[in-house]
Amino acid sequence: MKIAVLAGTMALLPFAATAGGYVEPAAPAPAPVAPAPAPIGYDWSGFYGGVQLEYGDVTADLAATGAEAAAGDDALYGVFGGYRFDFGDFVVGGEIDYNLADIDLTTPAGAAAGTLDSVLRAGIEAGYDAGPALIYGTAGLAQATATLAGVEDTDNGYFFGAGVDYLVTDQIVLGAEILQHEFEGFTSTGLGTDLDISATTFGINAAFRF
Repeated sequence: MKIAVLAGTMALLPFAATAGGYVEPAAPAPAPVAPAPAPIGYDWSGFYGGVQLEYGDVTADLAATGAEAAAGDDALYGVFGGYRFDFGDFVVGGEIDYNLADIDLTTPAGAAAGTLDSVLRAGIEAGYDAGPALIYGTAGLAQATATLAGVEDTDNGYFFGAGVDYLVTDQIVLGAEILQHEFEGFTSTGLGTDLDISATTFGINAAFRF
């Protein structure tokens, strides 16, 4: 009889432990790992247009001797537009801009020689797509209008330089650019001689992408 009672008690012990005793909690399931965000893609392809402000340093030399005839510096301001193709790491495009100026030119003796009135440029760009930044070189044709000794004249030349643009948003771009311009042979100067004009400009700009 004692043996039967003891056996029955032992048989009930697991049920008693489950019903009223301590139950070890199950280990929590590991939290799911969130996937890493996809990298932001930057595409420079498309049309754009904007405004720019430049500082220009201008020198006019006598074409025959190379001696300095006049020089001056001041601001230029204008508008520009273009189109770019983004091929991944490499970007190419074309741009045209028009800038007004009122840069007074004076002779080495300090006498007034005239003014640089405007600069028109059309060029190509090629650069590296560094994500939100575009680092590029540019070159093309330029046309300058100047008033020298009271006579307005226009001359064709070329320019080259480099710049950087930065995407503030998908549509707003800010940039900076430095350019060198060469115009050889202002013939209707009213000074009785041809002049070669060189101009270095540094500019900042803001553009809207369409």
